[in-house]
Amino acid sequence: MNEDLSTRWYTIINPIAGRGKGLTDWPQISALLHQSGIEFDAHFTERKFHAIEMAFEAVSYGYRRIIIVGGDGTLHETVCGLMMQQEVASTDVLLAVFAVGTGNDWMRMFGIPKLYNDVVRSIQQGHTFLQDVGRVTYYESKVQQTRYLCNVGGVAYDAAVCRSVNRLKEKGLKGTWLYIRSAFVQAVKFKSHPTYVFCDGKQVFSGRLFTATIGIGKYTAGGLSQTPYAVADDGLFDMTIIPEMNRFKLFTRFRTVYNDNIYNINGVTLHRGSKLEIKCDGEINLELDGEILGVSDFTFEIVEKAIKVIVSEKFISLGTPSLD
Repeated sequence: MNEDLSTRWYTIINPIAGRGKGLTDWPQISALLHQSGIEFDAHFTERKFHAIEMAFEAVSYGYRRIIIVGGDGTLHETVCGLMMQQEVASTDVLLAVFAVGTGNDWMRMFGIPKLYNDVVRSIQQGHTFLQDVGRVTYYESKVQQTRYLCNVGGVAYDAAVCRSVNRLKEKGLKGTWLYIRSAFVQAVKFKSHPTYVFCDGKQVFSGRLFTATIGIGKYTAGGLSQTPYAVADDGLFDMTIIPEMNRFKLFTRFRTVYNDNIYNINGVTLHRGSKLEIKCDGEINLELDGEILGVSDFTFEIVEKAIKVIVSEKFISLGTPSLD
């Protein structure tokens, strides 16, 4: 293509994000973009992982700006595509997000506005932030695979809950109660395995693992704060480990996970490092940004300041995300 597309926005719209909100709200969002003089080309995802392909396509055509109209899953796929392509540095492409998903946890950390006209204003103001990304290896059918993490991932029980939620969504069920239901059902069903966790080469855990949460961001599952002190550009993962324990007692403290006090629960520990390794006697599952992938063993490696994103003016001025 001969046309210079570097100043136009390649827009990835997930029509089924947020129970169809991506599709129903797109006319309003596109009108606001037109009214603000923001030039864009609209593209709708048609299947799972399509946004990965679209990110490749955008870069190969010459776009250097991508707008995502979707949720955490659409963002995850777009970032994976951006990190996998080799045509330009990932930081040469600017990302902006209209949050239309159900959880919107990445957006919550960066104070991305809920009102669409405020998102447009943020794009016009051009406040940007370079955030870290995690490169994650895992196994599918005994073959090692690689994907990328831009917010929060989890293994063991975390992944079991995520798998349960996704299956209920596939059946057409909706609502935040899906997570609560899945959390309690999997607390009964999930079987822990002996697991060994290493942080920057040092063994930090050995025993039966209930769950481990690995965060570049702070929030998951619609506001659950399992890595409350994570900093998205410090070159480190925050890893929260919960060993096997009395699950009834653990769930009586469930509210603390929404109040940034998870480490007040006895036995819960925080570890920080740029490389994490999780090995297991048996197989445990992995979820990244709400997407179920493969099984153990896992390696998480930080790619520092790997993507450039539009954030709110409030995030820039405070240096911390809005919790609204």
